[in-house]
Amino acid sequence: QVQLVESGGGLVQAGGSLRVSCAASARTFNNYAMGWFRQAPGKEREFVAAIAWSSGATYYANSVKGRFTITRDNAKNTVLLQMNSLKPEDTAVYYCAAAGRPSFRATDFSYWGQGTQVTVSS
Repeated sequence: QVQLVESGGGLVQAGGSLRVSCAASARTFNNYAMGWFRQAPGKEREFVAAIAWSSGATYYANSVKGRFTITRDNAKNTVLLQMNSLKPEDTAVYYCAAAGRPSFRATDFSYWGQGTQVTVSS
């Protein structure tokens, strides 16, 4: 069982930066691929970024590539999403998730956090 808790969301102006964090409770945190998804009001949950558990390989949605960076610290059981050059369309609830392998599909992730709100004003 993996418990995930996100933090670090908030309000930022367009062009600004924000970092969201995810703390995991599992002792075997480094056995899981970690991902970030987001969901805006009235829209489906969408993939943002993922990171493999061993190689550290990273994957990004085209909409955030070059602006967002996902990293993980296996010693601290945390995964971070650094978001730069934020746009109003990045406004959403951001969710941290854990899976057996990296994936773009939300259905492949077995464990989810409660989400943290990120709002980008224009």
